[in-house]
Amino acid sequence: MNRAKQSAHSWEGVSEFVAVLETGGFTSAARRLGISTAQVSRQVSTLESRLGIKLFYRTTRRVSATEAGQLYYQHCRQVLDALEEAERSVTSMQLAPKGKLRLTAPVTYGETNIAPLVNDFVLQYPELEVEMRLTNQKLDLVAEGFDLAIRLGTLEDSSMMARRLASRALYVCASPRYLSAHGTPHSLSELDRHNCLMGNLDYWRFQDQGRTRNIRIRGSIRCDSGRALLDAALKGLGIVQLPDYYVQQALDEGLLIPLLNHYREDEDGIWAVYPHNRHLSTKVRMLLDFLTESLV
Repeated sequence: MNRAKQSAHSWEGVSEFVAVLETGGFTSAARRLGISTAQVSRQVSTLESRLGIKLFYRTTRRVSATEAGQLYYQHCRQVLDALEEAERSVTSMQLAPKGKLRLTAPVTYGETNIAPLVNDFVLQYPELEVEMRLTNQKLDLVAEGFDLAIRLGTLEDSSMMARRLASRALYVCASPRYLSAHGTPHSLSELDRHNCLMGNLDYWRFQDQGRTRNIRIRGSIRCDSGRALLDAALKGLGIVQLPDYYVQQALDEGLLIPLLNHYREDEDGIWAVYPHNRHLSTKVRMLLDFLTESLV
């Protein structure tokens, strides 16, 4: 007999045995369990045969446990109590998430958008313990034991499950000071005559007549920090292309002017990704629901 079958057989008759001892009879045990008296008797007899011991003294008037039965009951009661406690713990987690939750997100978007919402979530569920790593590196979620990651833009890893939380738009913009000194570009070809503040890539993405175009750019500043590029644009050093969560406030306040809007790409996704072979726990699912509702 393999271990799985042996484990399954080892539980047969235990609930019936405990019910008989605690209620004082087979009929009352059957009533508690909602099964027939014959089934209770049969399961207890099967259990005694498997153990090779007698668990009860039976007479026409009463049922009492043998010494071995009393000892076996003590152990079975502990196991059943532990199972009941496990069920209560799992059930309570359905209502109020608790335990450890590990996630990762890009640095700036994590600082400005994800971390404040996660903190709000923890305020609602104080028994939750969160570990959040903010990095622009794409970590291996399985190898490093993360429950989920926040990813921006186009997804490449098909081994992950993904849920779209929100959208982002890329804006090309410059300060009024820069545009006053260098003029305003109205076509993609004019970018070649402007100082374009560069990130990790040497091109910017646009949409032209329904097709995506990557336009090569040049400039006097290159930096892998969106905040640094935003600062340079605000100080009139050049034109920048950045996601809305970097520049929206400056656009609203008139500190930056949007450019080439008719070439702007459609909004792309902000995603939560998690391993496809990992059960989506209640705490993760509830956090994803919370982020989806909050990220507008």
